[in-house]
Amino acid sequence: MEIAREAGALQLQYLERRIGFSLKGDFDLVTECDKASERLIVERLSSHFPTHSIEAEEGFGTEKAKSEYRWYVDPLDGTTNFAHSYPVFNVTLALEKAGEIVAGVVYDPTRNEMFAAELGGGAYLNNRRIQVSSVNRVEDCLVSTGFPSRRRHLNINIHFYYQLAMLSHGVRRAGAAAIDLAYVACGRLDGFWEFGLNPWDMAAGSLLVREAGGKTSGMKAEPFSVRGATLLADNGHLHTGLLTVFDEVFNNRPRYPLPPVNLEQH
Repeated sequence: MEIAREAGALQLQYLERRIGFSLKGDFDLVTECDKASERLIVERLSSHFPTHSIEAEEGFGTEKAKSEYRWYVDPLDGTTNFAHSYPVFNVTLALEKAGEIVAGVVYDPTRNEMFAAELGGGAYLNNRRIQVSSVNRVEDCLVSTGFPSRRRHLNINIHFYYQLAMLSHGVRRAGAAAIDLAYVACGRLDGFWEFGLNPWDMAAGSLLVREAGGKTSGMKAEPFSVRGATLLADNGHLHTGLLTVFDEVFNNRPRYPLPPVNLEQH
């Protein structure tokens, strides 16, 4: 928590300066702040836990071959938002022991909100216990998702987005997966799904959801993995219903066909 707060304060300093960005590939943005935040976090973690491995988004991590501990670090989740001064971004850190996530934090510096969880110890927002929502029908839920920066032309998530937009109270797209997961944990959202996340995107947030009473898995009901191709996280009450909707789309049996474009109607 202390390290995440320090990195978050650094983000706010960079935000005030409105620094520029560069591209990783054709679409992925990276800013000076990503790199500075990651250097700070890796330096602090290495100082406190010199025998631990660190896997970090911008590549400044360290590998310790014999360590059973691994940190997952996203120094600035929501880089595109940050680069445009859109205030939805965060720092997220998670610790894995022997293949199991045991601790995690998601810190939103713009709202000074610290989400934290420890395996078996519950989930908290600014030191107050949080829990998932009690919504139990897909028709009554508010959910969120995300879309990739790269290879957008190959991504099929628009089909899933449309089905949930038609079925539910709405689908949000904030652009920061860790924030979405934290919001599921505290009941602001009822569920979240996405394709192609990295371990550092979902490690801390997935623990928050489970410790707040929710459920995580892949989108085809496979066991959750930080290296899984898909993620579904929700309050637990909705899990079967959401998986049913996903199964319909995967098998090309959507309840609501995508409408044709007819400009004359508008």
